[in-house]
Amino acid sequence: MLRLRVKFVRHALGTLVVLLAVFASQAQTSATLLLEEPYGKLGFFTGTGHAAVYLSGVCTDNPLVLRRCAPGESGAVLSRYDGIGEYDWVAIPLIPYLYAVERPEDVPLFADAKMVAFLRDRYRRAHLEDVAPDLANGEAPDGNWYELVGTSYDRTVYGFTIETTAAQDEALIRKYNSSPNRSHFHLVSRNCADFAKDVINFYYPKALHRSLVADIGITTPKQMAKRMVKLGSRHPELQFSRLVIAQVPGSMPRSTVAHGVVESFFKSKKYIVPSAIFSPIFAGCVAAVYVGTGTGRFDPARNAMVFSAGGDPELPLGHEDRRAYQKELAALLSADRETSGTRVDKQWGRLQSKASAELDPQGRPTLLMKHGERFVNVGLAADNVLSSGAPPALVQQLLEARLQTELRRGAPTRVSGAEIARDWRLLQEALNQADLPQTVQRRAAQSQPPLMEAQLPPRTARTAERGFRASGR
Repeated sequence: MLRLRVKFVRHALGTLVVLLAVFASQAQTSATLLLEEPYGKLGFFTGTGHAAVYLSGVCTDNPLVLRRCAPGESGAVLSRYDGIGEYDWVAIPLIPYLYAVERPEDVPLFADAKMVAFLRDRYRRAHLEDVAPDLANGEAPDGNWYELVGTSYDRTVYGFTIETTAAQDEALIRKYNSSPNRSHFHLVSRNCADFAKDVINFYYPKALHRSLVADIGITTPKQMAKRMVKLGSRHPELQFSRLVIAQVPGSMPRSTVAHGVVESFFKSKKYIVPSAIFSPIFAGCVAAVYVGTGTGRFDPARNAMVFSAGGDPELPLGHEDRRAYQKELAALLSADRETSGTRVDKQWGRLQSKASAELDPQGRPTLLMKHGERFVNVGLAADNVLSSGAPPALVQQLLEARLQTELRRGAPTRVSGAEIARDWRLLQEALNQADLPQTVQRRAAQSQPPLMEAQLPPRTARTAERGFRASGR
């Protein structure tokens, strides 16, 4: 009898192990095509932006080796850049890829070139020496390695998510770990969008392809995004969703809209105007392709949820809420004689450019700034902005600059109501601590703009909750 019981228990345990293995292999993860807006002015080809792929179930301890994610990990971004250690692809954990920090709570509230360079080089020295080693003098190397970390300081990113399985992730890991990782980058035939296309097609063969008409046969990020939308509409079981990852507020130049090849040519006056003069037929053909393909009507932000570092996607701030916050912020600024009628973000940007980037004991970013006759540390992250001991007036100006950038009139909705509410709460606390005129204190106490629920199709909200997650599964 005892032997029978032992045999039964062993059989049950064996069955349980098999069932757990089967369940794990079918567990849902996700793949997200990232369409990254262009920045800089280096010609119309740069107007196409950049493409990468975020995989929620694939992680990395080394930028050249992939592995399965452990519980609580948030996945990695795989991308192809030219001139990075002669490697074809590099994998970076999600939060460092977006913000050049390892924890969501360390993301700065307001970024400038000096702070971004500091955070990028700090991350490179800790994790990227294999692909971007120090120069002989110990300084940071040249090249495109900086593109691997902190992309959200340079540009807004759009995500197009579909569900995958753990079994598919394991197959991709085996393939990329066992294949030669040597760069054969070519702008026309092996660019960043070609790499992203190949990764998505590994999960769903022939899902993405280039356009011979709209992009004259060159694979572009925008075309891949359009194909992802069509894939999601044709296969509802993939639980397709969209996200927008806003560019971090700051004095860094804002990115611009991503275009296709023909669209870039058509919308660039320095190309299309001379063409229209010297060859009206050619210019007419370009216009016909642009109109006929409908590429200009594609809006990557349509029905998109807003990415939240360290949490689930959020609903975007509604238009009425935006106007309410704009009105209250303008009233607060006008009540303070020091900021009345000024661009606070520009003013703060000048102050920050003169400061030194540092870290507090918890590793969060701070600014060493001169205030009067002494130097003070100003916390630059949401978790330390009120606790760094900085003069309340500086904290107030920092938070007003961030809110002014987020709420700028005419800017598209790329911020969530929850994030604006947090920033507004921080500003009110800073105002309560400051030695301000009574009119400003009274205005701060009365500032309670309503936060109304943003309107999105129900299916968009539901599917986004299953997709892109920065806090892991």
